[in-house]
Amino acid sequence: MSNICIYCDESTHLPHDGHPYMVLGALCCPKDKVEEASRRIAEIRAKHGLPPRLEIKWTSVSPAKLEFYIDIVDYFFDDDDLSFRSVITPKEGLSHDRFSQTHDDWYYKMMFYLIRNALPGKDKSYIYIDKKDTLGGEKVRRLQEILANSQYDFDRQKVRRLQIVESHHVNLLQVADLLIGAINYENRGLHTSKAKIRLIARIKERGDRSTLTKSTLPNEAKFNLFRWTPRG
Repeated sequence: MSNICIYCDESTHLPHDGHPYMVLGALCCPKDKVEEASRRIAEIRAKHGLPPRLEIKWTSVSPAKLEFYIDIVDYFFDDDDLSFRSVITPKEGLSHDRFSQTHDDWYYKMMFYLIRNALPGKDKSYIYIDKKDTLGGEKVRRLQEILANSQYDFDRQKVRRLQIVESHHVNLLQVADLLIGAINYENRGLHTSKAKIRLIARIKERGDRSTLTKSTLPNEAKFNLFRWTPRG
């Protein structure tokens, strides 16, 4: 193993946003390969004649940019240095009161499930989380506390950095957004965009999966999905 950068994002995570699932995702890349990966993504933009600062986003998948997004998906699956993990969690039927927790408490538990298996054992990790709101400082504090307790990393020698960043500056975080968006779209059973349906088909083809709605084997290293089910 080597030192790892972990890029985390989330989709429809708020408790009353009208969406049935929260999807969390983490794209992992060895620290010494991050610049190479970012450069490769920039080359794919240039190949398609797109602006160098164009942000890769699930919400921007369209017929006009479909081939570009297919190339991004292919790049992810072709690059052995990149891997992705996701936690899919239904928000309906949660009994927070029963477990003496708030929605925020539950959210951080799910983030822990996402990150814990991406941590590189004895090596160091650098975790970057997409900025969603003004509560980034509290999010960093809570996650640092949870990870330190779980890893006995009280002097923060394993998790060397946990930082809120803006996705438009970080190519690999943008790829995480793309994969998370595809997973959420399929889990919600949407069919509103032929381009998005085609891109999901490409992800399933390259990931050798018939669906994005079920857990993979726990030891799946490249494209790992965990569908969390609340206890009854």
